[in-house]
Amino acid sequence: MNKSIILSNKEIQFKIRRIAYQIYENNASNKEVILAGITNNGFILAKKIKEVLEEISDVKWTLCEVQLDKQNPRNEISTSLTIGDYKNKSLVLVDDVLNSGTTLMYAVKHFLDVPLKQFKTAVLVNRNHKKYPIKADFKGLSLSTSLQEHISVEFNKKEATAYLM
Repeated sequence: MNKSIILSNKEIQFKIRRIAYQIYENNASNKEVILAGITNNGFILAKKIKEVLEEISDVKWTLCEVQLDKQNPRNEISTSLTIGDYKNKSLVLVDDVLNSGTTLMYAVKHFLDVPLKQFKTAVLVNRNHKKYPIKADFKGLSLSTSLQEHISVEFNKKEATAYLM
């Protein structure tokens, strides 16, 4: 399978910093904001965004892991925080890639039962082919791809790289 780099580690770091500034600008008046990262890469990305946010602002940024089975998104979804922890607060749902919108749609559905002050989404790569009418409010890169192509983001301890396959 052919694999092309679409974002290098350095480019990903710039995108994360830009997303963090956008999230901060959107939430500067809040005392606390929840960064809810979808299991695995979404949670890793949320942690990286949080590091930048803590560097640039005085807002309290709380991490939340959204445990969701991406292969079977209809299975029960749980979070590392209780409903009371994010009720009436601003929440940003974070994932690495917005492909068809299925994962984000089911994750959003989980939070619909809770009154939130504000709900936004952030992704590193936004593909422009979606099954569901869901959008990323904060995105690092928008990319038009064919339905046969796949985007993969790989995070390891020292580097991150995004590939088009």
